Amino acid sequence: MSQGVRTRPEGNGEPLSEAYDTALLDLDGVVYAGGHAIVYAVDSLAVARKGGMHLAYVTNNALRTPDTVAEHLTELGIPTAAKDVITSAQAAARLISEQVPTGSRVLVIGGEGLRVALRERGLVPVESADDDPAAVVQGYGGPGLRWARFAEASYAVARGVPWFASNTDLTIPSERGIAPGNGAAVEVVRIATGAEPQVAGKPLPPMHRETIIRTGAKRPLVVGDRLDTDIEGAFNGGVDSLLVLTGVTDGARLLAARPHHRPTYVDADLRGLLTGQPEVTEAGDGFWCGGWTAMAGADQLELEGDGAAMDGLRALCAAAWTAAGDGSCQLDVEKALARLGL
Repeated sequence: MSQGVRTRPEGNGEPLSEAYDTALLDLDGVVYAGGHAIVYAVDSLAVARKGGMHLAYVTNNALRTPDTVAEHLTELGIPTAAKDVITSAQAAARLISEQVPTGSRVLVIGGEGLRVALRERGLVPVESADDDPAAVVQGYGGPGLRWARFAEASYAVARGVPWFASNTDLTIPSERGIAPGNGAAVEVVRIATGAEPQVAGKPLPPMHRETIIRTGAKRPLVVGDRLDTDIEGAFNGGVDSLLVLTGVTDGARLLAARPHHRPTYVDADLRGLLTGQPEVTEAGDGFWCGGWTAMAGADQLELEGDGAAMDGLRALCAAAWTAAGDGSCQLDVEKALARLGL
């Protein structure tokens, strides 16, 4: 993957499940939303697996253990082993273990996933700032996490104890909508202490390193729904990415993406793993894909033609990203996206 400024989605004549050896799949918004599988996910992943693609599930959610995540996926009809689940809790635990001695106490503000990951690295989870912790680690603890836990973290961090965060996602998708994520909780401690945590999760290098160590992937493809974690994480790791539109990113956000948020490929859902990706080509002053031509007008993106909505969106990406260069497209995109039903 080139780290230059991407100005259009790439084409690929092979099904992506054959072009890459491992899919590094985000979970929330890609494979499931809350307790239910996202449409087409189960069947698409089954076909990709049967064809020889290794499926690994990479999540910034540090609440649940790999065993629990694997059980959930298996119940949804996606047979999964715990070793194929990589969490930001594991990345954070490795980061901490490289900076404090084995057997050190670590104050945990979060759920069981963090505790299991710390024990795996020979560290001892504790509950109070008065337990003489060598580090503080904060991860998503679910909607029931008590306010008093943030106070414990603040007491320890204010004393100079090193502070780690599994991730800083401000939001997390749920069955009822978008809810506050661990990043919102991290802000509480940051405001109270003025300190800055070391962050392990996507899009930062510790998470990508953890994923490659645990999967052994040689030709990985990151598959995600978030530009600021999944796609930026792939960019930082120098690997290709597929954005699916089943989670938090919509067409307008995609067209406004800056270079480090521009995916290699774009598709509606996980069926995109099973197909090649069409080329986007220059056509006069615009860009053509699958029957659609997109171009940057004086104050808006313009779209002409007919065909599949995703092809139109790919053409619009090329027009928007080319016009934006290394910035963010400021043209009006509403009319063009409305033609595609997006």
